Order: sequence, then structure tokens, then C-alpha cells
Amino acid sequence: MSSDGQDHLSKAEISKDALQSGAQAAIGTVGEVATIITGAVKDVAGALGGLATELFEIRDASQRAIARHVEPGADVEVDLELGDEAGPGALPES
Repeated sequence: MSSDGQDHLSKAEISKDALQSGAQAAIGTVGEVATIITGAVKDVAGALGGLATELFEIRDASQRAIARHVEPGADVEVDLELGDEAGPGALPES
């Protein structure tokens, strides 16, 4: 202790403490960002999986609807591509 009652830290000790605090702050921030990115990727994967499920359900419903309206044994293929013009196999507009 010095004569004025305060501890004196060396420049090296102050620099080490500042570096340690900076590293801890940076590591904490990287962890937070990684958590955010992981959550976002999980949400995107879930949304894409939901879309795929819906598309499969739409395709199956379309095939069932067509099967009810065509002659038995007819080879019918459902074309789910969307465009300006309806192609062969496209569903009629309602």
C-alpha cells in the first residue's frame, strides 16, 4: 500500500485486466450471436419443412380429386408447376 491508502497497480496488471475483460465481452457476444443464428437456422428449417409437408398434401389432394373425375385405369399425372398458362395435367381454375 502506498502512503495515501490506495493500491497501485502496474501498467502490466492494468493491461492484463483490460485485455481479460475485453476477451470475456467478445466471447459473450460471440455466444449470443451463435445462439441467435442457431435459432434462426432452426426456424428456417422448420418453415421449409412445413412448406414441403403442405406441398405433399396439396399434391396428394390433387391426385385424389383427379382420380374422382377420370375414367378408371387412365394414366393421369399431376403437374403442380405454376405458370401463366395451364399445361397438360394442370388443374382447372375454379
